[in-house]
Amino acid sequence: MTNPVRQLADDYWDFYSEMLPTLSHMRGDYRFIDQETDYTEEGTAHYTAKLRDFALRARQLQIEGAEGDDVVTLESLIFLAEAKAALLEVSQLDFGFEPVFDNGFSPVFGAQAMLPVYSPRFSIETAEHADAMVGKMHAIGIAFDQMSERLRKGLAQGRVSAQFAVDKTVPQLDAWLALPIEDDPLLATKDPSAFGEAETEQWRNQMAEAVTESIRPALARYRDVIRDEIGPKARSNEKPGLCFLPDGEVVYARALHHFTTLSMPAEEVHQIGLQQVASLDEEYREIAGPLLGSTDLEEIYSRLRDDPEVHHTTAEGVIAASEVAFEKARAAMPDWFNVLPMTDCVVRDTKRGAVAYYFPPATDGSRPGMFFMNTDDPTSWATYDVESTSFHEGIPGHHLQIAIAQELGDAVPAFRRHTYIGAYAEGWGLYTERLADEMGMYGSELDRVGMLSADSTRACRLVVDTGLHAMGWTRQQAIDYMADNSPAALHTIEAEVDRYIGDPGQACSYMIGRLEIQRMRREAEAAMGSDFDIKGFHDATLTSGEVPLDTLDRLVREWSTA
Repeated sequence: MTNPVRQLADDYWDFYSEMLPTLSHMRGDYRFIDQETDYTEEGTAHYTAKLRDFALRARQLQIEGAEGDDVVTLESLIFLAEAKAALLEVSQLDFGFEPVFDNGFSPVFGAQAMLPVYSPRFSIETAEHADAMVGKMHAIGIAFDQMSERLRKGLAQGRVSAQFAVDKTVPQLDAWLALPIEDDPLLATKDPSAFGEAETEQWRNQMAEAVTESIRPALARYRDVIRDEIGPKARSNEKPGLCFLPDGEVVYARALHHFTTLSMPAEEVHQIGLQQVASLDEEYREIAGPLLGSTDLEEIYSRLRDDPEVHHTTAEGVIAASEVAFEKARAAMPDWFNVLPMTDCVVRDTKRGAVAYYFPPATDGSRPGMFFMNTDDPTSWATYDVESTSFHEGIPGHHLQIAIAQELGDAVPAFRRHTYIGAYAEGWGLYTERLADEMGMYGSELDRVGMLSADSTRACRLVVDTGLHAMGWTRQQAIDYMADNSPAALHTIEAEVDRYIGDPGQACSYMIGRLEIQRMRREAEAAMGSDFDIKGFHDATLTSGEVPLDTLDRLVREWSTA
């Protein structure tokens, strides 16, 4: 007899995979390779209704009684479906896995920024995959036109982005459109492994034709809507946050819940951020003070920010330093983890997208985990930032957690192996930056300063994200706060703030998630005393897939009291 909980989980994953076909393809799922998300209002309404129905069915199964791992599945499914639906009711899906809010475009994670990063990672194994990819190009063109129409509807409702987003997104689109068709980033896909030379040439001609006929015209129309219709009516950079929209308070509360998995008011998150920022002061004086000959925080931040001696000058140097960090982590992990992933993670250079990000392995084995470091400006990488970032994004951070989840196989439903839950995933990544210090992996005291620098950014995020979206901060106010309370370079801070404006709430998932994981560990240590085993704690944290923090708390408690 089929387990009704498992059947519901499988149905949910099929729906979710079809809703986000680009991410499914990135995962190695070829079922929806020729499709793109439906960005129409009707499409969003359909997705929302389906999510609500899945949550309702899951709650009914809870009432009927569930045991063991089925409890975890239902709790996770209910959270994901309800939180996503709540946001879709006030926003729309983006080309990635997150909703967008009042504008539908972003210079940091918008479609024009991320699709060129995705395309070279698409695996194309068979002739059927290759044919479907031509259809995918046409579907992307339709999607851009659908997003253009959503922007117009948002404009009619007074929901427009701040001016900076227009000023930065339009040049990105212009640069894409100015490229010769043979250099179009969506044509940077791998050649189908099943094709010979003649077949490959014919297929590439079909792809170029689809980009020329479908994507480029739609991209130009999308650019024109942003430049000519949104631009003249864009909000001032003095009013960039959700709080300046009529329903902004409700929207932001839903965003915070979606990304933290907890019901925390913005004011509480803000205060936690202020406390975390203050708590770092003494660590800077203790670790960075002797290196820089000063305990004055302003001078410490200035020296770390401006001294060219502590910044990289070449892309090769950035990548090499990250690879060294990975080697140290690979050697140290067996002493701290019982379960290790079979799939490796590699470091790759990129000139697009965020400063650093991670792509999970393809489930069919066609691609390892990939950690991307943006070296468009190598000097933006401080030498002390590379190790902490590498540990967070790769090993023992995102790659360890995600690859372990993927390799759980049929032991847990597919959605728990692959779905992103912000506070769990980002909380784990940030937890591992401090764990790396316990593991003795930082190469120098200066590299340990990088751990503090990363902490400063994540603590500031709690203050700035809530400041922008709940308390009416200006864009410049947010930039100034981060400049006063972290050693990050000014251009990095500006990009960070722009990211927070365009993706409300997401930046809060890191520190909130880490603090919760650290609390769970402390309580387990207190409960178990000398019986506490760090490997066992990490097993309890990592071997159920991605789960909401409340569920993770229960799992850790059950382990520590067993």
